[in-house]
Amino acid sequence: MSDEDDLAGELRTFGRRRGRTLSVRQSELVAHELPRRAVDLAQPAPSALTALFTPAVGDVWLEIGFGGGEHLLWQARENPAVGLIGCEPFLDGVIKVVDALAAEQRTNVRIHADDARPLLRWLPPASLGRAFILYPDPWPKRRHQKRRLVATPLLDLLARVLRPGAELRIATDIPDYVRTILLAALPHPAFVWCATRPQDWQQRPADWPTTRYEQKALREGRRPHYLVFQRTDHPAAEILRRSP
Repeated sequence: MSDEDDLAGELRTFGRRRGRTLSVRQSELVAHELPRRAVDLAQPAPSALTALFTPAVGDVWLEIGFGGGEHLLWQARENPAVGLIGCEPFLDGVIKVVDALAAEQRTNVRIHADDARPLLRWLPPASLGRAFILYPDPWPKRRHQKRRLVATPLLDLLARVLRPGAELRIATDIPDYVRTILLAALPHPAFVWCATRPQDWQQRPADWPTTRYEQKALREGRRPHYLVFQRTDHPAAEILRRSP
């Protein structure tokens, strides 16, 4: 992968977009079902983000990089009064979620099948009650670590759209990525780490379901880390000045 693959001058933070050749049914889902559930960034964002969902919801949460969709769908089923926006550039994962949404006739999930950063710039300020980033691409090679998603620029974008008191949940099984995340988040004026004891980041909370990535990590002997941050009441104006 080269810098020519980057979007709008930003380093690409994810891997491939496509897997196997799509079947006829998968192609139909992409052509007909995905547009019905997609977030249209060409249109102005609604002043109340809950207006994206019919019937009405009481809050909106965001998952960046939902992978196979296990966590996204679990949260949607367990929280029917919450609208969820899922971002995922890998088309195979998008199709799995769209297929499940169509089968369940579920209306409280919208999809952005691309890089999350343009969506974050589109969202209204202080419009989200929670955000999830679970097992982002680790980029383990030193020369690629600049592509890691969770860094100060992304936290600035999230700080603008998360309301004070909102949670940011991040999971990774890569110890060096934990270090990267904490080095970015601990000094950030908009976030405070909620952990007060080792169990807070060693044990997965009850309302945080497992995913295939977590199961793979456990099979291969890697320990997941569950990091929860809270959006502070730091004024948004400074964050907006910092954001690209």
